[in-house]
Amino acid sequence: MSKYVYSRRAFLAQLGLVTAGGVLAACAAPAGPAAGPAAEAGAGAAPAVGAEVAPGVPRAETLILEDPMGRNITPTDFNRWRPGITTASNGFQQLALDALWYIDPDEGIDGVWDNSLAAEKPIYNEDFSQMTVKLREGIYWSDGVEFTADDLIYTVQVQKDTPGFGFTGQFARYVDSMEKPDDYTVVFNLTEPNSRFHAVFTVRWNACFLMPKHIFEAQPDPLAYTFYPPVSLGAYVLKEHDPNGDWFIWERREDWERTTLARFGMPAPKFAMYVAPGPSDKKVMAQTAGDLDVIHDMAPEGQITLARTNPTSRSWFPSFPWAHPDPTLPAVLYNNERPGLDNRDVRWALTLAIDIVRVAMASYRGAATISAIHVPPTGMYPQYYFEPVQDWLNDFELDLGGGEMYKPYDPEAAVKIADEARKSLGDLVPTDLEEIKKYTGMGWWKRDLEAAEKLMIKAGCSRNSDGKWLLPNGDLFSVALLAEGDTRAVMGRGAAMIVENWVEFGLDATHDTRDNASRNAMELIGDYDAAFGWTIETWGGHPDLFFFLQSWHSDLYAPIGVNANGRNRMRWMHPELDRIIEEIQKLDFDDPKGVELGIEFVKLACVEMPITPIMSYNVFTCCDERYWEGFPTAADPYTNPVPNWANSRYMFVKIRPKA
Repeated sequence: MSKYVYSRRAFLAQLGLVTAGGVLAACAAPAGPAAGPAAEAGAGAAPAVGAEVAPGVPRAETLILEDPMGRNITPTDFNRWRPGITTASNGFQQLALDALWYIDPDEGIDGVWDNSLAAEKPIYNEDFSQMTVKLREGIYWSDGVEFTADDLIYTVQVQKDTPGFGFTGQFARYVDSMEKPDDYTVVFNLTEPNSRFHAVFTVRWNACFLMPKHIFEAQPDPLAYTFYPPVSLGAYVLKEHDPNGDWFIWERREDWERTTLARFGMPAPKFAMYVAPGPSDKKVMAQTAGDLDVIHDMAPEGQITLARTNPTSRSWFPSFPWAHPDPTLPAVLYNNERPGLDNRDVRWALTLAIDIVRVAMASYRGAATISAIHVPPTGMYPQYYFEPVQDWLNDFELDLGGGEMYKPYDPEAAVKIADEARKSLGDLVPTDLEEIKKYTGMGWWKRDLEAAEKLMIKAGCSRNSDGKWLLPNGDLFSVALLAEGDTRAVMGRGAAMIVENWVEFGLDATHDTRDNASRNAMELIGDYDAAFGWTIETWGGHPDLFFFLQSWHSDLYAPIGVNANGRNRMRWMHPELDRIIEEIQKLDFDDPKGVELGIEFVKLACVEMPITPIMSYNVFTCCDERYWEGFPTAADPYTNPVPNWANSRYMFVKIRPKA
C-alpha cells in the first residue's frame, strides 16, 4: 500500500474548500424564482484535463463521494463485525465487503432482490427450522484465496462464540449447528422455526458481511483485531488513506471479474475517493467547483442553491422535493406508559393538533415526503401500502364522543405543502397534482383543534384557568418532546414546530434537545414523554414488515425502567398486533399474504396511533454529472444513490464517464 501522505490542507484545497467563492453568497441569498445557472466561475465548467486527486490517481478516473461519518477517528480499524467502528461507510462496506443477499430500497439493478454471494435464495424446510445456503463458485478474496462455505461457517461460529461481536446475540439465539455438505453449501439447523433468519445476511443498509476465515482465524483475538490492511471480497481494494481519517482512496481490483459485482459488468471508476467535505455550504462549494461528485446529504438550502446555480447537479427527483426518501419513518414516538399518552384518544388529539404544512416547511422548507400511515412512503411502498388504503383512509372515522363521528384524513395535504413552498421557491415546485402527490405524499391528517379538544374531553382531560390542559387527576399535562440537536437540522426544526403546534393547542409542551447518546439511552429505558425520531425502518423494495415488527410483539415488551427490546421504544402492546406478527412469521418471505397482513397492521396502527407518523427521512443526495453520468434517479431507480448504503455499490457498474 502506498505510504504517500496527502496533507489535510492539500485535501481541502483539492476539494475547493479553502476559498469562499460565490456559492456562499448564493446559499445566503433570499429564496425566489428559479433564475437559471449562476454566473460564478466553475459552475458547469468542463473538467480539467490531466488533473489528479493524488499522485497517479487521475481526477477523470475517480468518483469522489462524501462519507457522512466525517473524519474517521480510527482510520486503520476495519473490523466491521465489531460495533462502533468509524470506517464502515468510507467505501469499506460499499466496495470491499460482500453479503449473501441484497434487497434494494428502490427497484434494484435486476429486481429488488439480488443473490450476491449466494447462488440462489435461502432454502427453508417446511417448518422453517432449517435454512440451506448455496454459494456462488469462483469468487475470490483480493489476496487470491477462494471464498467458500468455510468463510460463512467461520463468520457465524466466531461471532456466536465470542461475546461482543455485532451478531453474537442473533447467532447464539438461533443457530444450533451448521453442516457443510460441500465447499459451496451450508445448512443451518436453527434452535426454533424462523422464516426470517436470512435477514441477518441480507443487506438493507448493512448486514452480516462475510469474514475471511484464513485471515481472522490466525489472530489471537479476532474481536480486537483491526483487519488492517483489509482484504477485499468486493471489486475494489484500499489504495491509500489520510492518516487523520479525512479521505480514503479505493482502486478497482485487477481481478474484478472474480467478484459478484462482475455479473453486471466492469465498475466504471478506476478509483473511488470517500471524503469528509465539511458542513453543507462547503459541500455545495465543492460540487460547484467539480470536486465532489456525490453529496451524501445537506441542508435543504444547499440543495436549493445547487438546483439554481449548478447545471450539472442531479438529485433523485428532477425538481422539488429533490431528495431521496429513505425507507425510514420519522414520527412522534409517544411513551405509551405515560399518564395521558396511554390513551389513544389523547394520542389522536395531539395528532390533530399538528399542522403538517408548517412542520414540512420548518423542517425541509416544504421538500418533505409525508406519510399518514405507519410505513415510510418510499421505494415500492406507495404501490404496496399507500394506494390500497386510500379509500379506507378517506372513510376512516374517529369517535369524538357524544355520538359524533369525524373523518380526520386530508387527501390534499401534500398539495397544500406544495402551494406553501411555491411562495418562496417559485417555479422549482411542480404544479401537476399527480407529480406533487408522487413526490410529496398522498395525504395526512387534518389540523383540527376543535376535534382535538373533543377527544381530550372524551379522555377525561380538562383545561385550567390559563387554558392549559390537565390530566384526569387534575395534574398539569406536560409533554417534553425529545429531539436531536445539530446532527440533523431537519429533525430539530421539525420537533420545534410540533412543540409550537402543541403549545398553541394548550399543551404544556417543551422541546428537549439532547445529544444522540443521551437521547438514545433515555428512549431505551423509557425516561421520556415523547420523542421525534424513528422506530420504523423497512426494506423499501420488499414489502415484508417483519424487519421492524418482530420486536413489537408483547413477548418482548419491556416496561419503563428496563431497556426496550429492539424497536418498541414507544412501549405499545395490542393482542391484534401480536396476531399479525405471528401470522407474518409463519409465512414465506415472498408470500403475498404478507402484504395483506401488512395492510391489517397499517389499519390497526391508524386506529390506535401509538406513534404519529410524519414523513420519510429525505436525504438530499446530489450527484454531479461533470465527470460521470448515469446516476440513479426516480426516473431510473436502479439503486439507492445515498453513498453510505452498501447497496450503492450497484451504482458503480451503471455510471459511465461523461462523454
